[in-house]
Amino acid sequence: MKTVTVLGSTGSIGKSTVDLLAAHRDRYRVLALVANRNAETLAAQARLLGAELAVCSDAAMQKPLQAALAGSFTRVACGAEAVLEAARLGADWTMAAITGIAGLAPTLAAAERGGIIALANKEAIVSAGDLMLRAVRDAGATLLPVDSEHNAIFQSLAGNPRESLEKIILTASGGPFRTASLDDMARATPEIALRHPVWSMGAKISIDSATLFNKGLEVIEAARIFGLASDEIEVLVHPQSIIHGMVCYKDGSVLAQMGAPDMRIPIAHTLAWPERIATHSPRLDLAVIGRLEFLAPDPVRFPALRIAREALCAGGGAPTVLNAANEIAVAAFLARRIGFLDIARVVEATLDRIGPCPAETLDQVVALDAQARRIADAFAADREASRAA
Repeated sequence: MKTVTVLGSTGSIGKSTVDLLAAHRDRYRVLALVANRNAETLAAQARLLGAELAVCSDAAMQKPLQAALAGSFTRVACGAEAVLEAARLGADWTMAAITGIAGLAPTLAAAERGGIIALANKEAIVSAGDLMLRAVRDAGATLLPVDSEHNAIFQSLAGNPRESLEKIILTASGGPFRTASLDDMARATPEIALRHPVWSMGAKISIDSATLFNKGLEVIEAARIFGLASDEIEVLVHPQSIIHGMVCYKDGSVLAQMGAPDMRIPIAHTLAWPERIATHSPRLDLAVIGRLEFLAPDPVRFPALRIAREALCAGGGAPTVLNAANEIAVAAFLARRIGFLDIARVVEATLDRIGPCPAETLDQVVALDAQARRIADAFAADREASRAA
């Protein structure tokens, strides 16, 4: 049986992973499940899967988690060190789905123990790409992308040599503001921005989809994972979200991966790789779908792609700053401190303020992330004050 650890088991990706594991109990043994502070859901998952260890990163959840798992065979631990302990158990397959920079240290810890790392935390490789790839290489680990777009590229590469590739295409749904005017976007409330037309996701990634910062982060992620330059990565808006990624080859061939907009599909691909397992995901009926549309993203309404590409080309710690500033700006928007269009303004201003900087060690990444958050919060406060004036 393949041993499994799920970092971030109570989030949307984690819940989909647990569903798949429950459907294939005969194939997988769960070493650890890790959550933030949702002890009730974590305990239910641990009982369902017979997990050997259940961890909450919030140390205050020790007693509630112990109470919820009383009488079970699951060991309980809480706190930051317990999360790292779970990541270091040496599972054959680790789902890295802790959102944001909080997932960086556990993902690195898992990579350093080898095995397969199913990467759903794009921030880890955006903020610390060199560190992550070095840890994977040194430990002989295997990095498999879970993001639907990068998983689609991985499948479409199909073992073809790097020199045969011309470019890749990442698709974006366009989010809730695909056809909105700048005035509409300027007046957008969090409730409107959270109404994603296709995917069901958490608040942070839903806002990233609305700004297209998610696609900017994915451009950086693709560059890291597949060893590509910015001009080898194209982004197209594809409202149906049926084609998740394409690889264009030098002979003119284009290979695409298609599937229903259901994260269980790429998760299942990485979970069973190099084999495949059954899922209960909806099957495509192309006759019903009828047509597939593709549009170039509007750089005026969605400056996030330009900002992210500039950070990628700048290198060093620029992607770390981009990610941290975006997290702060999104939180400020959700708290109604700043407007929707201010998210990109705060991110760009933070990048301009910090300028070139290194991010070669974990300490440097953590320090730079903290600095970027402080500066971004100050810019957000400025935007908030100007709105109130």
